[in-house]
Amino acid sequence: MSDQLPVTTDFPAPSGGQPDLLIIAGEHSGDEHAARVVADLRARNPELRVACLGGVELQAVGAQLLYDLTAVSIVGFVEVVRHYNFFKSLFDRTLEWIERYQPKHVCFVDYPGFNLRIAAQLFERGLSKKGGGDIGLSYYIGPQVWAWKAKRRFKMAELIDQLGVIFPFEVDCFADTTLPTEFVGHPFVRDDYELPLRYDATAPVLLLPGSRTAAVGRIFPVLLEGFRAAQKQISDLKARVVYPSEQIFKQLQSILETYPDLKAAVEFVPNSNKALPASAVLMSSGTMSLACALSAIPGAIVYRLNPLSYFLGRILVKVKYIGIANLLLDRPLHPEFIQDAAKPKRLAEHLIRALQQPEAATEAATGADELKELLQTESGLTAADWLERTF
Repeated sequence: MSDQLPVTTDFPAPSGGQPDLLIIAGEHSGDEHAARVVADLRARNPELRVACLGGVELQAVGAQLLYDLTAVSIVGFVEVVRHYNFFKSLFDRTLEWIERYQPKHVCFVDYPGFNLRIAAQLFERGLSKKGGGDIGLSYYIGPQVWAWKAKRRFKMAELIDQLGVIFPFEVDCFADTTLPTEFVGHPFVRDDYELPLRYDATAPVLLLPGSRTAAVGRIFPVLLEGFRAAQKQISDLKARVVYPSEQIFKQLQSILETYPDLKAAVEFVPNSNKALPASAVLMSSGTMSLACALSAIPGAIVYRLNPLSYFLGRILVKVKYIGIANLLLDRPLHPEFIQDAAKPKRLAEHLIRALQQPEAATEAATGADELKELLQTESGLTAADWLERTF
């Protein structure tokens, strides 16, 4: 990504008086998931006043957008240090706004590096309920304590009033704390949710490099090289690239310009499309990888970090897989190629297998059925039901 991030300005005053709810969601996926919760809440109570640090999805369902956090989402220790001054300013402005306008409740969505620090400051300043104040704190889509920084769960229990998780095994991760934790179902398996993708053996392949500029810059060229290697064996192969924002779209276009031989075979598609057909996929390990798994699309996961960030991650992160579908199923539904293992020849081999071997589609379909069963709550509890209790 560019070393220049958008300048933070003073956030606007809340419209309509004291906010009932402030949402803080720093990722595109968190923005989308939180938007569904807010839409449900506002359908029940149209007068609910909601502000957010999030993105356009939350804004579209009636939340007042104070700052677009999704436009500045980055990952990796090195990247965060590089932009320290920017994030320190953003952090300070967020705290100033909360202290000045006193929302009745704050719901953090994922984004733990930022959100848990905000929660700690609200506690220390006596603003949150657990700190002696009036502001309730909920956390939806909690930090992945099962992967790294497991001890954070005890600090969260000191700071947060309730936690809503989207993977069933996460409840057990907090069983030894005092933090009320409930499985609220995954938004991708809601009855009213249409997956953005669907399997079609006759469709182009998908290339999904992610939603963060730094990751896209490292991963998209690798995906293109894997696609190019596959195209040498399947000359009429076409690809679609899904993008989450205009910022990412422009970055993808710029990268593709350096692969002139592939330009005619690659099409860019906004993620506003529903049920986009795909025959196979090469993808990053983010939220869309789960959508691919639930859509029974075969393929592989590709991931690259800054070398120092990856080195530190190998020390700190203790998981068998980086793809959440692989973790849930405890098997490599989508084989993973990380750092230097992501060679074009190997990616092409898996792409061609997904396209030409019937068992690849069968395995993907079986995995999708298993995942759908795992990700639904038995009680029917929704994230909106869970959060509504706080009002």
